[in-house]
Formats: sequence, structure tokens, C-alpha cells
Amino acid sequence: MPLRAIYYDTETTGIKSDRDRIIEIAAYDPLHNRRYESFINPGTPIPPDATAIHHITDEMVASAPSFKDVAVEFSAFCEGDVVLIAHNNDSFDYHFLNNEFKRASLNLPPWKFLDSLKWARRYRPDLPRHTLQFLREIYNIPANNAHRAMDDVIVLHNLFQQMIDDLSIDMIYELLNKPSAPLQHMPFGKYQGTPLAKVPKDYVKWLASSGAFDKPENLELKTRFAHLGLI
Repeated sequence: MPLRAIYYDTETTGIKSDRDRIIEIAAYDPLHNRRYESFINPGTPIPPDATAIHHITDEMVASAPSFKDVAVEFSAFCEGDVVLIAHNNDSFDYHFLNNEFKRASLNLPPWKFLDSLKWARRYRPDLPRHTLQFLREIYNIPANNAHRAMDDVIVLHNLFQQMIDDLSIDMIYELLNKPSAPLQHMPFGKYQGTPLAKVPKDYVKWLASSGAFDKPENLELKTRFAHLGLI
């Protein structure tokens, strides 16, 4: 049976999945044209810098259910042989979701996951950036209320349908889980496209000092530079 795609997004109190909490979750099932969205009471104040991004306040989540209650509803919404798709899923949403299930003493259902950011980076290397809002502009998708879960979910669905053309979700999942060739060229920055061995050592040191190698998506790049003796 073909995988059923469910697009989802989370808004959180911060960027550390082991410490911060989910405060909003939304999902869209295009096959059945169904939507799910809910605020979540994190049991902790929302930092002002997080509210400045998604505009979710303590008052808005004060009467919201706990994640444990939402997890039951969300799991029912995502029942079946599904693949959950989020932008930056592998470095962000999945880890928040997994940690929240653990805190609630619940087992994460055996869902498959797909990261649309990973797809964009692999198959649109010609683009300088791959954020959801940048891709939205490139693909002429109307603006929305960015950084609110359901709005981002709908944008992602419309965007991903254009990016994959007529490929099936099963094929996308297979391609993204197929080992890729070793990284050979600088994937971003002023030396984008330059063979890694020819990237100046000073620039590599600057990347390291700026924290670029601390990002999970740059682990392979860090490993390749170390192999080349540049760090």
C-alpha cells in the first residue's frame, strides 16, 4: 500500500529539543483533506524571543491541553501507513516530537519521516538558500502567516507538490534514504561549488569558530574537512 503523506509542523519555546517544549502542532492530510491543529500548554513560560518569532503567548496556551493529551489525538490523526513530512524535520521537528513522547511516557508510533529541507538541498543545489519562506517565493506560492504551524504546513504542502512534480511519496522516501555520494564540493557560502580540498584553511577555521559545524546538517562537511586535514 502506498505511503500516505501527512505534512506537519511544530512551534516551540526554543531550539533545544532536550530542554524546550512544543507549544503548537499542526498537520494536514491531503488525501482525506483533513487538518489537525492544537496549542499545547508546555508547563513553562514562553521566552519573549520565541514569542517574537511565532507570536504565541503564555495567555494563548494557558488553557491548552498537555502534550500527553494532544499526543493521543495526533496519533489517531496520523494512524496508518503514513510518512510525516516537515521542513527541517531531521534536525528539528522529529527530535521535539520524539522527546515530547518520551516525557509523556508514550512510545512514538512507528511513523516514517521525510525532511523536505533535505530534498530541497539535494535536488536544488542551484539555490543559495533553502528556507521554507525563500522556497515559497521561488515557487510563487502566496505569502502566509509565517511561523504559525498550520500556515507553514499548508505552504509546505503546496511547495513540496511542485518540487517533486509527479514523483510518488514512496519514491521520494526511497531516494532520500538512499546513501548519497560523498560530499566533494562546498555546499554553501562564498566558496559554494569549490572542491573541498581547495577551500582556504582560514575560511574553514572561520566556519568552525562561527559554530557552523555544530549544526547537524553540517556534520558530513565537518568530517570531510577533518579528513582533508583542514580542521
